[in-house]
Amino acid sequence: MSSQTQEEQVLALAASMSLLRARDVAALSLPTIILSRLVRDGRLKRVGRGVYSLPDRPLSEHTSLAEAALRVPRGVICLLSALRVHGLGTQAPHQVWLAIPQNSPTPRVEHPSLRPVRMSGPALSEGVQSMRIDGLDVPVFNVAKTIADCFKYRNKIGIDVALEALRDGWERRKVSMDELSHYADIDRVSNVMRPYLESVAA
Repeated sequence: MSSQTQEEQVLALAASMSLLRARDVAALSLPTIILSRLVRDGRLKRVGRGVYSLPDRPLSEHTSLAEAALRVPRGVICLLSALRVHGLGTQAPHQVWLAIPQNSPTPRVEHPSLRPVRMSGPALSEGVQSMRIDGLDVPVFNVAKTIADCFKYRNKIGIDVALEALRDGWERRKVSMDELSHYADIDRVSNVMRPYLESVAA
């Protein structure tokens, strides 16, 4: 197969997916050196280590979340990053907050900058929804689970952030009291959340 034909195959693959990984190219038995050549020629752009896209393809403000999902397959977008993608509150995190299994090694990723949070059991597996970001299915905790997590990790992010998320989610009818109570139980923060839940529901 000629190098030109190989390049066309890689570009066709890039056109079919918003973010292209080197391993996607390798999976087609194509040499990954083609990626460097296409970047040098301006026909592909490198958006992160081992991640590429077509130069004219518009990427969303949540591209870093899609990149994180590509790099840490067992991770789930959580806390401030999940609030942002759900459009709750006023936080604009500079890192991607990512829940990872309790016993997994810390991801060694240069880009995007990650803020790993270790979770286990139902706290990691429950309340995960798939959101389409830049053509990729990205696992993100749903609104109610994210709010419960904000109370659980209030020492990391601040109780004010948790309260803002709760008020915003409730006023905009993105959550029900049953959902909030369910995930408060899972996160073992029912006693912490109860007075706040009673306050917003009053």
